Amino acid sequence: MRVTRTTLADGRELLYFDDDPQFVSGDQQRELHDGRDLPRADTESEMRQDPLTGQWYVYAAHRMNRTFMPPANENPLAPTRPGELPTEIPAGDYNVVVFENRFPSLSMHMEVPDDFATTVDGQDLFPRQPAVGRCEVVCFTPDVHSTFRDLPFSRARTVVEAWAHRTRELSALPGIRCVYPFENRGEEIGVTLQHPHGQIYAYPFLPPRTAEVASRAAAFRSAHGTDLFDAILQAEKAEGTRVISEGEYFTAFVPAAAKWPVEVMLMANRPAPDFADLSDVEKDELTRMYLDLLQRMDKFFDGVERTPYIASWNQAPVGEDRENGRLYLQLFSMMRSPGRMKFLAGSESGQEAWISDTTPERIAARFREVGNV
Repeated sequence: MRVTRTTLADGRELLYFDDDPQFVSGDQQRELHDGRDLPRADTESEMRQDPLTGQWYVYAAHRMNRTFMPPANENPLAPTRPGELPTEIPAGDYNVVVFENRFPSLSMHMEVPDDFATTVDGQDLFPRQPAVGRCEVVCFTPDVHSTFRDLPFSRARTVVEAWAHRTRELSALPGIRCVYPFENRGEEIGVTLQHPHGQIYAYPFLPPRTAEVASRAAAFRSAHGTDLFDAILQAEKAEGTRVISEGEYFTAFVPAAAKWPVEVMLMANRPAPDFADLSDVEKDELTRMYLDLLQRMDKFFDGVERTPYIASWNQAPVGEDRENGRLYLQLFSMMRSPGRMKFLAGSESGQEAWISDTTPERIAARFREVGNV
């Protein structure tokens, strides 16, 4: 694989990840010049801490006018081709591309004044900080009609390599505490661009799930002297009723306390903290098992060709608490039956008290069933 960097017209970074032999060898080069006339990428985002929960919330008012379901000839994630509008990607074709989001929630393109107010209204009860981080877009393929499930193994493997590359570099940025790759697929999820793509957020704080998992992993180790992730894998494998597939390096299973109508985890068998820590053979197996799960996901509901989903790649915290995290995928859908979504109403949204319409065992049985089709 070859990585080529360039800078877009407004100062944002873009990286080409090429597996095509002619580009890997250097015989051909990707277009690096962005000919658009764009204003400098300057944003203003802030985050405030809720005194009741301790959680940080990000405020990015500039995202109100971000691109939403553009027509086909205005797809910003397509290659830039003669006679068509220029896009975010200067080249006329690509394998995999990563670039800084034009409408980021977290950004390093901001001028933080020396007198930045670190509280709201001067009240120490309401801490306030600039939301300095990074949001990136990952384009899986130039084909707008495709989806990750349709990628050949070699291209999907390049995406995994891109996740590892970006995890390594983003983790090294000052102040970053968590690197989170993810994909939203389907209008039902709230996708604003139909082109197959994912995102990576580099947070300057630990998001609630990462923080809670790390806290419980630390408490489990203190109480039992063993690793919580290892204990979960051993328990799931011992029972076996929720295990979907087992590899040498990863295991796919429906967690015993799954909360989504469709949910499966793909967890590293060893304490691998993130993508950057994986060996080549581990990345190979991860790619194969992930593609298999996506195939099963799209067969889960009869009559539904593409199940809307969120692919949430959890990684260990950056810096402290690193030993209390592990690389695992949480792949889930809000669809509870064909064409019907689960809405997060009073109990779920108001109290975060989850009520499920199915059971983990039923979900696992269906995943195994469609895998044999």
